[in-house]
Amino acid sequence: MKYRTLGKTGVKVSEIGFGGEWLERHEESESIELLKYAAGKGINIVDCWMSDPKSRDIIGKAMEGCRDSWYVQGHIGSTYQNGQYVRTRDLKHVRPAFEDLLSRLRTDHVDLGMIHYIDSMEDWNNAMNGEFIEYVHELHEKGKIRHIGLSTHNPVIGKLAVKTGFIGMILFSINPAFDMRPATEDLESMFDGYDNDRLSGIDPERARFYQMCEEENVGLTVMKGFFGGALLDKERSPFGVAFTPAQLIHYALTRPGVSSILCGYDTKDQIDEAVSYETATEEEKDYASVIANAPLHSYMGQCTYCGHCKPCPVDIDIAMVNKLYDLATVQEKAPESVIEHYKALSHTASECVGCRSCESRCPFGVKIADRMERASALFGC
Repeated sequence: MKYRTLGKTGVKVSEIGFGGEWLERHEESESIELLKYAAGKGINIVDCWMSDPKSRDIIGKAMEGCRDSWYVQGHIGSTYQNGQYVRTRDLKHVRPAFEDLLSRLRTDHVDLGMIHYIDSMEDWNNAMNGEFIEYVHELHEKGKIRHIGLSTHNPVIGKLAVKTGFIGMILFSINPAFDMRPATEDLESMFDGYDNDRLSGIDPERARFYQMCEEENVGLTVMKGFFGGALLDKERSPFGVAFTPAQLIHYALTRPGVSSILCGYDTKDQIDEAVSYETATEEEKDYASVIANAPLHSYMGQCTYCGHCKPCPVDIDIAMVNKLYDLATVQEKAPESVIEHYKALSHTASECVGCRSCESRCPFGVKIADRMERASALFGC
């Protein structure tokens, strides 16, 4: 298992994580064993947005005796009222729900205290002005949450979260289908009546959000990476073709700012399939060819950092140069952090010999040699 630093939190999380949403639908002992099996495979981050007692108890019992081996995303504002999940900012319900979370997880803290599920501006304003956010800071000051995070499906909210300065990481929904859709305050309506002809390339709002996370060192963990399984099924996929888990995991992990993708699991075999990403070949991880050859949609002319352009005869990491170039050019002046990352590369764009062999391999027709020239001019090497 490979591990990545989760933004400014500094914690090192496994690239493949555990989304706990499906734990409740199995026998308790079975789900406990599933979490322990995941830990044995090197998975060390689990998301617990669920408010129901069973899911929380399962995670707590699975971590017993090995709490320090896990990083927990625990959500503030996810409550259980009259046997139902309710999202709220009302401290009358929020406070006891979070105390219940700590009790059932059998811990005195959660590592990543998530401001739970904000997608609308109205909810953002409610959460960020008043007693709710004061409670979040109180939990942080007391050490009951080690780092403040937030979960959202809306890049507009994500950008606001980055700008706060105190939110160190974000749980965000990322997959190739979502990335083609404009921001919305209602995730359920994202694909209502969509027009295939208008879906071409990553939505600029989402691209800018990822770039901001990279620039400001705000880490991303990923939810909904498989689009609820729809992207694994040709008949349900908006692209008209099916992806594999390895391809979708690779897509998520190649977005700027992303540290971990949290997959949901019903069986040990599904954990094995997700973890097998770490030993997959480049061909097995290749999502770009699937998108480029799909009957619907296209990213033509746009670099997706897929790495299809490899190998380079002078060993330039073309995808990384392109990523840093894109990060640098979205602002009037290239951020110093981006410049330093670029200069730390073993080989820079100035070494490009203009052979254009990379261009023949790019599924999206990116004029790579031209971008190498522009990158060299921008960064000065």
